[in-house]
Amino acid sequence: MATLENSSNVPERGATQTLEQAKWKGAKPIPFLVSACIGIGLWMIPVPAGLSLQAWNLFAIFMFIISGLITRPLPVGPMVLIGAVVAISTQTLTFSEVSAGLSSPSIWLIFISFFLALGLIKTGLATRASYFFVKVFGKSTIGLVYGITFSELALAPFIPSLVARAGGIIFPIALALAKTYDKQDETKSTGRFLIISVFQGTVIVSAMFMTSMAANPIAVDIAKEFGVTLTWGNWFLASCLPGFASLLLVPFLISKIIPPKLKATPEAPILAKKKLAELGPVSKDEWTMVGIFAVVLCLWLFGSYINISNTVSAMIGLIALLFFGVITWKECLSENNAWDTLFWLGSLVAIGTSLKKLGFFTWFSMNIVGYISSMPWISALVIMVLLYFYSHYFFASNTAHLTAMYSAFLAAAIHVGAPALLSVLILAFFSSLFGGLTHYSCGPAPIFFSSGYVTLRKWWQIGLIISICNIIVWGLIGGAWWKLLNYW
Repeated sequence: MATLENSSNVPERGATQTLEQAKWKGAKPIPFLVSACIGIGLWMIPVPAGLSLQAWNLFAIFMFIISGLITRPLPVGPMVLIGAVVAISTQTLTFSEVSAGLSSPSIWLIFISFFLALGLIKTGLATRASYFFVKVFGKSTIGLVYGITFSELALAPFIPSLVARAGGIIFPIALALAKTYDKQDETKSTGRFLIISVFQGTVIVSAMFMTSMAANPIAVDIAKEFGVTLTWGNWFLASCLPGFASLLLVPFLISKIIPPKLKATPEAPILAKKKLAELGPVSKDEWTMVGIFAVVLCLWLFGSYINISNTVSAMIGLIALLFFGVITWKECLSENNAWDTLFWLGSLVAIGTSLKKLGFFTWFSMNIVGYISSMPWISALVIMVLLYFYSHYFFASNTAHLTAMYSAFLAAAIHVGAPALLSVLILAFFSSLFGGLTHYSCGPAPIFFSSGYVTLRKWWQIGLIISICNIIVWGLIGGAWWKLLNYW
């Protein structure tokens, strides 16, 4: 995460830049060249049968953007901007088509949720909730993991940014606790267990709420195009049983792979109690936050009965935060991540929507179907979700992966006879769960990995094992639960 440097770090005018400084100024040449070659190469390939020239050219631009999100020659926003300008300049899309995503209710839901999260963080309510759960559950090592994870579960409906929630709130608490036990555990196995378990919990929590991960509302939008409507309430109803099962099972499984030396952690509740004392009594703003979020949560659950959408519910919450002075409009304007996400995600979704309108995803899904059409739909669906899940090894962003592939795989699953709602749910949930595979697979992954407690080899090993665990839990327990709910 970039930070502003102090003015004392800025070289004097006329000072000679070092090679290292020049290297990082502007775009990184080699990653940009790789992305450009992918886009130009696809553009130059003859148009495949069944596609229009416009659809193929737009796919080339789309893959230039997606490869740029993986190789990172520039931040996400500029990469999407370059792709948008190329699409407009080549008359592949019009300006209005490129900017159409900015009017999407799902994009605005994500955007406004950043400001709801700002209130949680600013008032200290998020930190208070985290330490409260540590105080209650933290007497044992595995209980400590559950405490931190359950605190994130309480925050997740209102903080869609994984980096803000897991990286900004949860990680510092987990790291501080891990370091507390280093003196008693020279092997650092206790800290290692805490860091990787809390990270894997973050991945599971991000799948459990429509608003707990930025890409989730995008999946909801895409599902509507296939005739499936998901509300905030039925998303959580579908995810709660397999989600809680994973949250309970994963730390236990990791404890068998990396056994923590310390089984009891009596210092954790003491530290949490001390931190809570430092925070002082619950402030007026914190109580206001609790009341506003209770209203927003009720509207998310029951607003559809009075024709109030999820996005409008979030807007009501934001207005209340501003009205009661919990946050200010100036602070909202300074929330760079929110405005950045509104721009790049809106434009990226617009390009993806145009690809669908041009028939690209239908063509792509039919090619997938051609290989598995003779199979029973259950076998075909299993193959497709596994391909979708493990292709995340090539992505550094859940949102980029979902935007690039969700629609095509959903179309293919429905075409082979898989129930539409079942296909929507399992692909949407897996769009969060595959974030635990590698040390770069989602926003908080490099933050947790940078703690140094877990080696690269062990991180990937645990990522693979936990991915198999999550696939089994969400596929079998989740599938049975959704059958009981008559979702398929």
